Amino acid sequence: MEIGGAQIQVQPFPPKPQCLMTPPLPFKLTPPLLLRLRRRRLPDNNNHFRPGGYANQLKLNWLDSLTCPLPDDFGNPVSEGSDPGWVIGVDPDLSGALAVLKPDTSAQVFDSPHLKVLVGKGLRKRLDVKSIIQLLRDIDAPIGTTAYIEQSIPYPQDGKQGWWSGGFGYGLWIGILVASGYSVIPVPSLLWKNEFKLAGNRSTKDDSRELASALFPSTSSLLKRKKDHGRAEALLIAAYGKGLKANER
Repeated sequence: MEIGGAQIQVQPFPPKPQCLMTPPLPFKLTPPLLLRLRRRRLPDNNNHFRPGGYANQLKLNWLDSLTCPLPDDFGNPVSEGSDPGWVIGVDPDLSGALAVLKPDTSAQVFDSPHLKVLVGKGLRKRLDVKSIIQLLRDIDAPIGTTAYIEQSIPYPQDGKQGWWSGGFGYGLWIGILVASGYSVIPVPSLLWKNEFKLAGNRSTKDDSRELASALFPSTSSLLKRKKDHGRAEALLIAAYGKGLKANER
């Protein structure tokens, strides 16, 4: 365009956008639904080429994340000199308990602290976090003491509320224990029950109370009622853990 004898170039508005597309890829993308997860081969020094080695390493990583005390600022493990004679056993259910086995062979058992909360239009029990923390402080076990906790496994007959409650209590106990300086080892119920011949449909919660009373006579007065089965199971879980520690020596 010429204005006053001068040539002026007019830029159309809006300007033609530049192409922002990337150059075509030299290969054909695989549809996401056709992608397959391939297990990465790991170094020989971790025994991952052996059958089950990969699964075992994952389990070790999980247990390591539950181990106290935590490393120092330089990543070095901190030794607190925990007494191996101390063992904690936890039945994480709302009707469960915490058991303590001390180096002098004495045993103590405490009901899981809980309180009532309003859920919808009804009252339900929930674990009392502050009271659990205070209980662990009162026990005064050395830092790094091992706590064996029954692993929460949902069963179809428990229903959705039972699944939620079981998983919530299990996770809450683990978090509180690790944050309080304990090393946590989850134990499937079938393992410790098989050890004491309590697995199977023929075994009842009364059998657990009788066995715990026989193993720990000083606590027998606390195991007389049917609803004391949580105390009995916490004691037996601790006894199972103590047996594991004895076999490690």
